[in-house]
Amino acid sequence: MNATTAAARAMPASTQPDLGAVKTRQQGAWSSGDYAVVGTTLQIVGETLCEALDLRAGQKVLDVAAGNGNATLAAAHRWCEVVSTDYVPALLDRGRARANAEGLAIEFREADAEALPFADASFDAVVSTFGVMFTADQDKAGAELVRVCKRGGKIGLANWTPDGFIGQVFKTIGKHMPPPAGVKSPALWGTGARITELFGSHAASIQLEEREFVFRYRSAQHWLDVFKTYYGPLLKTFGALDPKAQMALTEDLFALIKRFNRSGDATMVVPSQYLEVVVTRR
Repeated sequence: MNATTAAARAMPASTQPDLGAVKTRQQGAWSSGDYAVVGTTLQIVGETLCEALDLRAGQKVLDVAAGNGNATLAAAHRWCEVVSTDYVPALLDRGRARANAEGLAIEFREADAEALPFADASFDAVVSTFGVMFTADQDKAGAELVRVCKRGGKIGLANWTPDGFIGQVFKTIGKHMPPPAGVKSPALWGTGARITELFGSHAASIQLEEREFVFRYRSAQHWLDVFKTYYGPLLKTFGALDPKAQMALTEDLFALIKRFNRSGDATMVVPSQYLEVVVTRR
């Protein structure tokens, strides 16, 4: 019996999360709105991650929970053979449209990050930008990344940190709509301790680098309008709250933006820390 199983058995039945139900709700959230509107603004993160991985032309690369394909396109820009996966078909369609517009040959495939439909050691590199961190069963997802990566290959991740802006956005959401008991926070993927738990026993090396992505919007209101319209988790949260609770969440989000905003004018220039992870598979 491994440590994860032991911990699960030790947890009272009333607090053990139904991870299948959690996944269904998460899939519904990410299928709502249109994450691609937000996702395209994050393209630089995919490019930076692929540079950190030192990808080589001709390598086989898998993008897991790819969204609309930021890391996918970045790897294809480097002449890699890329397979882009997500469990939201509409996001794969958006990634496919981007690839077609750039004339890039990429395979798009619907897949669950917790049960990847690929043989062991199929890829030279496995990547995910702000994607796999949101899986319901973190241990299973981490194990799948390891399984499909070749020995000597690399796993590259970009994960929001708990203390960064987006980490605090999710903490704020949780204040107004608490997550199911026992479910691990996605922001744990943005900590070195959790990365070591997930990958340490399979890693020849783990490189961690704290980086920032800067959200640039016309104003705090502009950011909120975009996110509560297109970003599934926030859209679903607002939709589940009554008007008074919506106003309270709005005030908390504006206060959070004010705390992080460095613009000095009416615009929003908010850095959000993320953890760049490069694991070399042993």
